[in-house]
Amino acid sequence: MTAIITFIIVFGILVIVHEFGHYYAAKKSGILVREFSVGMGPKLVAYRRNSTTYTLRLLPLGGYVRMAGSQEDDSEIKPGTMISLVLNDDEKVTKIIISSKIQEANAIPVQVSKSDLVDDLVIEGFENGDESETKSYTVDHDATIIEQDGTEVQIAPRDVQLQSASVWQRMITNFAGPLGNFILAILLFVLFAFMSGSVPSSNNQIGMVQKDSVAQKAGIKKNDKIIKVNGKTTNKWTDVQNNIQDNPGKKITVQVKSGNKTKNINLVPKSVSYNGDKYGMIGIGGSTESGFGAKITYGFTHSWEVTSQIFHALKVMVTGGFNLNQLSGPVGIYSMTAQASSNGLLYVISFMAMLSINLGIVNLIPIPALDGGKILLNIIEAIRRKPIPEEYENVITLVGVAILVILMVSVTWNDIQRFFIK
Repeated sequence: MTAIITFIIVFGILVIVHEFGHYYAAKKSGILVREFSVGMGPKLVAYRRNSTTYTLRLLPLGGYVRMAGSQEDDSEIKPGTMISLVLNDDEKVTKIIISSKIQEANAIPVQVSKSDLVDDLVIEGFENGDESETKSYTVDHDATIIEQDGTEVQIAPRDVQLQSASVWQRMITNFAGPLGNFILAILLFVLFAFMSGSVPSSNNQIGMVQKDSVAQKAGIKKNDKIIKVNGKTTNKWTDVQNNIQDNPGKKITVQVKSGNKTKNINLVPKSVSYNGDKYGMIGIGGSTESGFGAKITYGFTHSWEVTSQIFHALKVMVTGGFNLNQLSGPVGIYSMTAQASSNGLLYVISFMAMLSINLGIVNLIPIPALDGGKILLNIIEAIRRKPIPEEYENVITLVGVAILVILMVSVTWNDIQRFFIK
């Protein structure tokens, strides 16, 4: 139960922060955010403020932002639909009720024959079932519509839609989601640093040597500095890690600085298997710091180190052959969350920060339907100086969705086999 609750909280925070990034940038760009939802599925409660409806939904997994004019947003009222209209003193429609669950005493029942809530802002239809006369109603620019599930959102006229914003504003809005995840990771690593008391240093100094390890047998000691591995300079601890991990079971030359002396040591990193891949280890750990400034700095430096490690892993994935074990879906993330939760709050915070960076980077991959794919389309539009035809964009998005669905199903099944089928 603890693992399930931790997974819901971790996954929920990451997605909500991601969506809040999109929400904030959209608001600043003049794009109407019709709904900001926490959770998915049936609505539990809703609250409207400043043209946005904030909803809490039944399934506590993630959330979403519904922007006016986006592909996920549909406000069309089809001919033949029975609706109710609430008018103001100027005879303008201020509320459109589609839901049969909502009744208002002063609402006028209308069977729709035609509607345009984007450009002309007009609804035509038969009032009170009288088909002998078609009546036309002017819709207020800021009118609301109560949808089938009872959620009241603002209508989406053309001037506040996503496509009406400049290409740069849309690009920033698409990038703001991953940016939110990067900022969250920095804050979480800072929190981790203050809670743990000390943090790993980013330099190349050794802070720990395991007993009977490859490093100890080779004469490497605490406070030594590894300045080169196989001739490659290693100024940062991540450089040391990556160059050793990339050589499991292979002879390497490590240049070690001990005091004022420098020496070359030949050794063979122990081969360790993890998730189907092999990594080299020699049994060393980095040094630590405990100052206030070091803890603040750790949020930025460690976020960058994790980012570098992820890009390094992506490089290995591309150049060394693709393997599904290198990816994790919801099942894999749940399993890793369960392991983190069993080790305590500090591990959960650190895991959430790393997962947040992963989410940000993955979303920037230029695959249609992901933020990176949308940004790529924005860049193409900026170069062409005109929008990509809507039908082409829809096809590209559908292809991207299909790729993601196939990949997600494959990764999820692989995770189930790895973690639950022995």
